[in-house]
Amino acid sequence: MRAARKTWKTYTLGAVAVAALLSSTACGPSGGTEDGAASQAPSAAPSATASATGSTPSEAPSPTGSAKPSATATAEPGGDSKDKAPACADPDVSIDTSYWPHDSGQHLLITATNDTDRACTLYFYPFIYFGQETENPLPPMESPAKAVATIGPKQKAYAGVKLFLGGEKTETYESFGIAYRDPSNNNDSAPIDVAFSKDVQFVTVGRKPSVTFWNLDRSEVERFVFKAR
Repeated sequence: MRAARKTWKTYTLGAVAVAALLSSTACGPSGGTEDGAASQAPSAAPSATASATGSTPSEAPSPTGSAKPSATATAEPGGDSKDKAPACADPDVSIDTSYWPHDSGQHLLITATNDTDRACTLYFYPFIYFGQETENPLPPMESPAKAVATIGPKQKAYAGVKLFLGGEKTETYESFGIAYRDPSNNNDSAPIDVAFSKDVQFVTVGRKPSVTFWNLDRSEVERFVFKAR
């Protein structure tokens, strides 16, 4: 409007009077002129934005970035998160063995303790071998854990072994082999020989022994062990 008014000054007084009349009738709803509405617009826009977003334009939140996917990945048990602790290896854990009370030695509890100062993950189930067998570990009892067994320093994870059923032909062993899974490089560690604890000393193994998945919850392992047939 201001640029137009500069142009109108080159016309006659009658034209100026007509322009003034048109300008006086072009009022806003509140009775102000268009000049008043235009001059208020720049200051009104930021206040409207602040009211809608709760912040000034410079403080407006940025579009969704990596924070949301990262939180989702870490919230999914067993998910493929880059932040997951590396796989446990032989030097990382110590292994202990025990029987359940009143069990007659038919089932073995394996306890893995993290001996390092960092977390590591026990994947799937332990590869257990008896005697000279090093190619075919015990099969799982179809007992997947509810979450991947990541253990911090001095923390423990558990697995159970069904050794034999009543009336089976059995063999006796004073040690066993154990190996660990590492999905990051699709590799399995070589089994190492582990002696049984003083409370166990030896085990009697039947024709079809099997093992549970690693689990942070000992009671969950016990549930699978004693329902397995």
